[in-house]
Amino acid sequence: MSKLSIAIGSDHAGFELKQSLINYLTQKGLLISDQGAFSAERADYPDFGHAVAKLVENGTSQLGILICGSGNGINMTANKHAGIRSALCWTAEIAELARQHNNANVLALPARFISVDTAYGIVDAFLAASFEGGRHADRIAKIPL
Repeated sequence: MSKLSIAIGSDHAGFELKQSLINYLTQKGLLISDQGAFSAERADYPDFGHAVAKLVENGTSQLGILICGSGNGINMTANKHAGIRSALCWTAEIAELARQHNNANVLALPARFISVDTAYGIVDAFLAASFEGGRHADRIAKIPL
């Protein structure tokens, strides 16, 4: 079985959390593709939101994780891509439901509003959950590409 591949990106506000998550996920044996930012200097979230979404969209990465200050801007950016279902999550339960009910393939995190430990729990829940299908698949089908 191949390792799960995850593209990750953040703006300057999410840089420190991104670095922590890269270390955390790498220790779990996951393949991580860091799409930037590569420092805490000012950077524009759309650049990284698009980069991660493109990798998930074309199948290079199976899932994506995006981080900015509120999580909103980078989440909105990712959701402009066909086939991307990015979910802004601030609890593990919301992340789990995003995968189970919405078949989310990108997780957006609000770096300024959650702790590193909370982020680890959210990411773990997101990665452990899977799409339930059924009535949820009917709903997903109503979301245009």
